Amino acid sequence: MAFETIALDRQGPVWVLTLNRPSRLNAMSQSMLAELVAVCDEAESSPSCRVIVVTGAGKAFTPGFDLQDQAAQTPKGRDEWGPVLRRDFDSVMRFWTLSKPTIAAVNGPALAGGCELAMACDITIAAESAFFGEPEVKFGAGIVVMLLPWIVGPKKAKEISFLGKDTLSSQEALSIGMVNEVVPDDQALNVAMAYARRIAVVDPMVIRRTKAQINETMDIAGMSRALERSLEIDLDLEAEGSPDKKAFLEALRTGGLKGALAWRDERFSI
Repeated sequence: MAFETIALDRQGPVWVLTLNRPSRLNAMSQSMLAELVAVCDEAESSPSCRVIVVTGAGKAFTPGFDLQDQAAQTPKGRDEWGPVLRRDFDSVMRFWTLSKPTIAAVNGPALAGGCELAMACDITIAAESAFFGEPEVKFGAGIVVMLLPWIVGPKKAKEISFLGKDTLSSQEALSIGMVNEVVPDDQALNVAMAYARRIAVVDPMVIRRTKAQINETMDIAGMSRALERSLEIDLDLEAEGSPDKKAFLEALRTGGLKGALAWRDERFSI
C-alpha cells in the first residue's frame, strides 16, 4: 500500500511508522489520520508485526491536528463536527487499543493532538529538546482526547489545560509521567527501537494479554467511558463555537500560521 502522508518501514517484527509531512511539521491531516488507522489495522492482523514505533520526519513529532485544514473548510454544527472529531479521537486512541505494543519516539514538538498521540502510545521516549503541551484553549478549541488526567492526575491536567501550556520540557514531562525516558536528541529513535526489539523477543500472546490486563484495569476504573464523555463535551464546544476560534482561524487564513500564532500569543503577553 502506498502512503502520501506517512512512511512505513517494516524492520522484521518492528514496524517503524513515520509521520511524514515535514513541510507542515507533520500536522495530522484527515488523510494522515486515515493512513495511521490503516497501518494499525494491518499491524493488528499481521503475525509479522509485534511492535509499532511511531516518530516524526524532520524536526517535529507533530503539532497535532491540521488547523489549516479547518481554516480552509471549517466544520459547522454538530453534524459536521461529529465525524471530524470522531476520526481525530479514534485515530489517536488506536495506538492505545491496538493489541500490540506501541512506542512513541518523540523527536521534537508534540502538541495538542500530537501530545495526545504520544500519551496514547504504551511507551514514550523523548529527545532532550522535545517539548509537549495542550495549547487548545488559547485559540478557543477543546482537547479531543482527554488523556491528561489519566496520565498526570487531575491537578496537573487542569494546570496544563486551563493555561494552554505548550512548552513542557521533556524533563518536566518525565517528572509528571508523560514520558518514560529522556535521551539525547539523536538517540530517540534508537532507544525506542532498542525497547521494541527487546519486547519483540517475548511471546506475542504474553505481551498481548499483559497489555490487555493493564488497559482493562484502566477501563474498569472508567477510562473509556470518561474519554467518550469528554469527546461529547468537546463536540458541544466545537458545535457552539468560540469567538476566539473564529478569530484565530481568520488570522490563519489571512496571515498564515505565523500571523495566527502572533495573534494568539499577543493576547497572553500579560
